[in-house]
Amino acid sequence: MDIDSLVQRNKDELALLEQLLEYRFTDLRLLQKALIHSSFAFEQAQIDKNNEILEFLGDAVLDLVIGHILCSRFPQMQEGELTRLRSSLVNETHLALMAKELHLGDYLCLGKGEDASNGRKKSSILSCAYEAVIGAIFEDSDYVTVEAIISRFFIPTMDSKKEELLIADAKSRLQEALQEKFNEAPSYRLDKEEGPSHQKVFTVSVVFREQSLGSGTAGSKKEAEQRAAAATLVDLDDAIAHFSD
Repeated sequence: MDIDSLVQRNKDELALLEQLLEYRFTDLRLLQKALIHSSFAFEQAQIDKNNEILEFLGDAVLDLVIGHILCSRFPQMQEGELTRLRSSLVNETHLALMAKELHLGDYLCLGKGEDASNGRKKSSILSCAYEAVIGAIFEDSDYVTVEAIISRFFIPTMDSKKEELLIADAKSRLQEALQEKFNEAPSYRLDKEEGPSHQKVFTVSVVFREQSLGSGTAGSKKEAEQRAAAATLVDLDDAIAHFSD
């Protein structure tokens, strides 16, 4: 079955997906091709007629556009932090979640075996299909159009992803800052442990030179330490000034 036949057969479903994307394709064959998994193409004896090239293009477009958005949105962040934040937005897990929001699995053309093995819910397949759809939009339009679409989907999650990243990196950043200034590392003190064994809540403080600099509370000691470090980093300049006097 060639691409034109598929478009004709699936035109109603493709129209529904266009509504979800809020984008109308000039060449609907591009959208259809973005939804063709290699297993389907192989069964149709059209091995090269799958979404892999569009996936490659979409991956590059996402990296560029999201990198551009992050630089504009968070100009104070360092290059390494921007790289990690972008990675958290374009990794397989997050792209699969974005694909599920579009119900993208319902529109995929899969081989019989892949379909029978729950391929429509596999993160690897969904994330690649999402990249392919972005690649198809770029091929069908231009940078400005695809940037607007990517912004609509990704900006709502950027702040929460940034907070997750900063908390996850807080201990290492705090240690680097204190060692650079004083050649000493902070320690962490467990202040409180509450709740039943299956639902513990821990409160931890950052201690430096016998003084508490900040505290954090979470469901694990490790996360409580990260949150305590993140709280300390907020007022780190004042703390450093105090110990430098």
